Amino acid sequence: MRIPDFKLERYFARWEFAAPYTLCSSDIEGWKMKELLALADSDALARWEGLTLGYTETPGLPALRDEIAALYRGVSSDEVLTFAGAQEAVFVLLNVLLGAGDHAVVTWPGYQSLHEVARATGAEVTLLPLREEDGWAFDVEALRRVLKPQTRVVVVNFPHNPTGALPDRATFEALCALCDERGIYLLSDEVYRLLETDAKDLLPAAVELTPRGISLSVMSKVFGLAGLRVGWLACRDADVLRRCMAYKDYTTICNSGPSEVLALIALRAKERVLARSRALLTSNLTLLDAFFARHADTFRWVRPRAGSVAFPRLLREMPIARFTDALVQSEGVLLLPGDVYDFPGNHFRLGLGRSSLPDALVRLERFISNPG
Repeated sequence: MRIPDFKLERYFARWEFAAPYTLCSSDIEGWKMKELLALADSDALARWEGLTLGYTETPGLPALRDEIAALYRGVSSDEVLTFAGAQEAVFVLLNVLLGAGDHAVVTWPGYQSLHEVARATGAEVTLLPLREEDGWAFDVEALRRVLKPQTRVVVVNFPHNPTGALPDRATFEALCALCDERGIYLLSDEVYRLLETDAKDLLPAAVELTPRGISLSVMSKVFGLAGLRVGWLACRDADVLRRCMAYKDYTTICNSGPSEVLALIALRAKERVLARSRALLTSNLTLLDAFFARHADTFRWVRPRAGSVAFPRLLREMPIARFTDALVQSEGVLLLPGDVYDFPGNHFRLGLGRSSLPDALVRLERFISNPG
């Protein structure tokens, strides 16, 4: 396999742990171990205290898969397969479903692995752009126009990274129906699902709507537990899951035992975990609304409908990569230039889920007021 460098990850490798203020993180602020363990019920605490550091079951801890399955309507634990993060799940699934002669359609801008792993299998990939002038809306008819007889997978990501876009239910149901009608698998990256700005906007998971819908999620984003590296696929196609499990024998084989128990604790206390995430986003969005109103001559943004990221645009003539580099050098505030997505328009990714956002905004405001 030959695959290009992952531009976003290479950018973060340079700056993420060097910059004092990371204003572009896609995840919610991580939990402290002590605070997470305080949420444990008696069964989970006993599992933690009696944990043996050996190999674990390839599909995932059965109790953990039970809790993951409970996130979906009509999904059993046998229809859940866990991975070492969402990245492994993407890599395994696309290698199982795609190969030379196949075609995939992937929404764009987006996380690079969603299209580059598909390309690396030998498949042809069509990027389906979301457009700022349309409010980053998903267009089912635009998708229909690019489908081919050999299209095997459509990959979408809603709530969307990096724009925070979310289609309405009718649009999402039409997407699922189109894939079902054409016999196409729908990989739905749902790692930000449950972080809707308005709870009424929550969409069904793809796995709930169509037998060909495969829902991807992870503990990293919504739950603020990126360090656990626990992700999963929920899929009603038993053969696809069987093939993914066999492929996983060549990647991680199994998950980390401590991570599985900690994920179990969080999911059993999910309402408290989600309440923390949502409160942080609500507070930060209030600050950002005021910030962008004050600086409408410098930035334009489409307010995110869900998730923990947004994709504003710099209105100055300065290229966004030069702007972000000058900002981190002078103020220690890290933004992610849209260049890492190879996406035009001077956009940058803004993270909404960190407690340091208020201080970072003060520094960003100082920088744009005194750019020289």
